[in-house]
Amino acid sequence: MAVTPVKRTSRDIRTANRYEVLRQIIAESPTSRQELAAATGLSLATVATLVGELLDLRMITEVGFEDSAGGRPRGLVAVNASGGALIGVDIAETYVHVELFDLALNVLARADEDMRPGESLPEQVVSHVAAAVGSVVAQAGVEGARVLGVGVSVPGQVDRDTGVSEYAPNWDWHDVPLLDLLSEVIAYPLYLDNPLRACAVAEMWFGAARGRGDAVVVNLGTGVGAGLALGGALYRGVSNSAGEWGHTTLVLDGRLCRCGNHGCVEAYAGAPGIMLNLRELSPRSPLLHPEDQTATIDALARGVAAHDPVALDVVRETARYVGAGIANLVNILNPEVVVLSSWVARTLGEPLLHEVREAVQRHALRRPFAATQIVLSPILTDPACLGAATFALEGALQSVGQRRASAEKARPGRRATSARSRTAPPS
Repeated sequence: MAVTPVKRTSRDIRTANRYEVLRQIIAESPTSRQELAAATGLSLATVATLVGELLDLRMITEVGFEDSAGGRPRGLVAVNASGGALIGVDIAETYVHVELFDLALNVLARADEDMRPGESLPEQVVSHVAAAVGSVVAQAGVEGARVLGVGVSVPGQVDRDTGVSEYAPNWDWHDVPLLDLLSEVIAYPLYLDNPLRACAVAEMWFGAARGRGDAVVVNLGTGVGAGLALGGALYRGVSNSAGEWGHTTLVLDGRLCRCGNHGCVEAYAGAPGIMLNLRELSPRSPLLHPEDQTATIDALARGVAAHDPVALDVVRETARYVGAGIANLVNILNPEVVVLSSWVARTLGEPLLHEVREAVQRHALRRPFAATQIVLSPILTDPACLGAATFALEGALQSVGQRRASAEKARPGRRATSARSRTAPPS
């Protein structure tokens, strides 16, 4: 079925601009209107109007003046951390992790729910999410009215407009109305997207992709994928499916992947693929915990630290596959930075990074490789939760814009006005 791109309205542009201004304030508090205009590319008049709206919403606050060497002192604004709460949900194949943030995106509470093998029916997943969301709200002591929204990150292909999980190969989900199911047990506004996009946004806001125009965020977990930031904006593709790098073919007629194809990157670089790498190299290794991905990856990390030859060989073999796949991304996209993210990358850490860099250098063209940094994610909290929380923030700003537009239309005798401004990159 063909997908028709949706034309952006002036209200969409205003929402995107409002979101971009708030994003800069969160990242750079305190800051001046002049600095915001320079950072976003918006006119000073547009920034002043948007700052006024955010002040009215109590999302930001005035915090005094900047010292000036002559001329009028510049007023400074900062995020009002207590002006609301955001919740980010990271649904993975083996767990549900939830974090509650203030408006400065500081973590106030965390909750985890383990999902046992085979516990992947939509109703079971929804139950875990509801329990974890309830837990963080209770821990933080936040009133329900202060929760601006819940961003939900779920693996696979997602229609974020309808809230449908279109295809999650690891669970064999097809067209699951996940947002509708969640709305039956969670009273807050809900926003659904994919962890590839969530992790990419987290890196753009607070991580290694901040200030970079072109970045690739490689997620190495149970599943594998790549979040893309191109030209300073999150790249989604025409059907919100961009970044399914884990299901590109790495080995012709190779291992069977859970998506049904053979030889996918994920079959060699995801946690189950790494376990198979270990099994093939050393079938009786005590490092292998056949029913526990996390325990196996943890054991490999300890083994590498202890210079265990089997652990070193497994990480080296895994890095060969990861590096060959990343070299394709480097050659095609020519990014400034490639960020290794998610729990497998975090656990295996620097030893994996070192081997991946060497593998990419062997396979990538010299010129694009020389222009690309390859780093571990510096984000200390769960990047999928952090990114999902920003989707909730974006949704909250959009709903505010819709309410304002409705109020403007309803106001009697109101004469239409228009303003021209440069469009800030939306998420």
